[in-house]
Amino acid sequence: MGKVLIIGAGGVATVAAVKVAKNADVFSEIMIASRTKSKCDAIAQYIKEQGIRSDIKTAQVDADEIPQLVALFNEFKPDLVMNLALPYQDLTIMEACLQTGCNYLDTANYEPKDEAHFEYSWQWAYRERFEKAGLCAILGCGFDPGVTSIFTAYAAKHHFDEIQYLDIVDCNAGNHHKAFATNFNPEINIREITQKGLYYENGKYIETEPMEIHKTLNYPNVGPRESYLLHHEEIESLVINYPTIKRARFWMTFGQQYLTYLDVIQNIGMSRIDEITYRAPKADGSGMEDVKIVPLQFLKAVLPNPQELGENYDGETSIGCRIRGLRDGKEHTYYVYNNCSHQAAYEETGMQGVSYTTGVPACIGARMFMLGLWNKPGVHNVEEFDPDPFMEELNKQGLLWHELHDVDLEL
Repeated sequence: MGKVLIIGAGGVATVAAVKVAKNADVFSEIMIASRTKSKCDAIAQYIKEQGIRSDIKTAQVDADEIPQLVALFNEFKPDLVMNLALPYQDLTIMEACLQTGCNYLDTANYEPKDEAHFEYSWQWAYRERFEKAGLCAILGCGFDPGVTSIFTAYAAKHHFDEIQYLDIVDCNAGNHHKAFATNFNPEINIREITQKGLYYENGKYIETEPMEIHKTLNYPNVGPRESYLLHHEEIESLVINYPTIKRARFWMTFGQQYLTYLDVIQNIGMSRIDEITYRAPKADGSGMEDVKIVPLQFLKAVLPNPQELGENYDGETSIGCRIRGLRDGKEHTYYVYNNCSHQAAYEETGMQGVSYTTGVPACIGARMFMLGLWNKPGVHNVEEFDPDPFMEELNKQGLLWHELHDVDLEL
């Protein structure tokens, strides 16, 4: 058993906190911390009201400030820090972990605030320091990245001698009944999908225009959905850890209404991430003053809060890996996937399915660490660990997975 500190108080952090609280056999103490303590208190109160656990601690911390993080870590002394805050804060939290002797886990790789770009190189640069400190950092333990990487590791271990073609497919067939809303932090979501696409083929990366490549794919229990090729971080580590891969791509579905709104947002400049200045009335009414804002951050403030979408959200997600490769010299295909009901997720955790599919794997990864199954010094992507105990826990913790062998992958 061990002490865990969850940083963040959004939808993913809420789900992870609920699931961690339910895993009392391995988590002896739990603390939730974020910039706004009242949000942490609300999560702890929800867990108490559900009759799960009543001893969860909360704290205020600015995850951009290393001294604040260090002080909190030294006070609480967690065995593991679960970084479920924003990708902007990965490096500050990792640095604080090194200074205080804490192990680390996150769900998304680092992204600088001033550039819509993400890759693992910034975090991989910490490998030697974590190794020398005897600390473990587990990267990308959400669903994608996370479960999709573990699906790939499981396929490589049990079904293939050589994985050659990997397509990760992510479908949200749910309906939140809003004109336009994002399923996780709007700022991160819009930055991610408006940048150029990227995929790996024959030893090099090929860049595409945003949403340039798309095709209709059929998803289990959902049917056909238009799917768009995006850049996604797990491809970067998977092609290194499985060098037989000839091509790796990531696909995500979007409805036409979503894309129309997104097009308008870009055309009117509301997706900009640079700071602008505009003239606004002073609060005291004494005249005008220059006010600086980042358009995308302003848009985030007026869009629906992803944490509040769950109650009326119906439908389901379907996320998985479509793999082609060799076994005993013969070509085989393999499709492994999970479907998650938005309503079932809401009934258990108060959050919708996209938060659920990210928060549950984070809890399982933390459980793997506490049990000593995933714990080795250094900085590691999840596919570097044994996938079997994680796959077993997925079925126990609410994310059932399914397999299809030698089927048409459509890709």
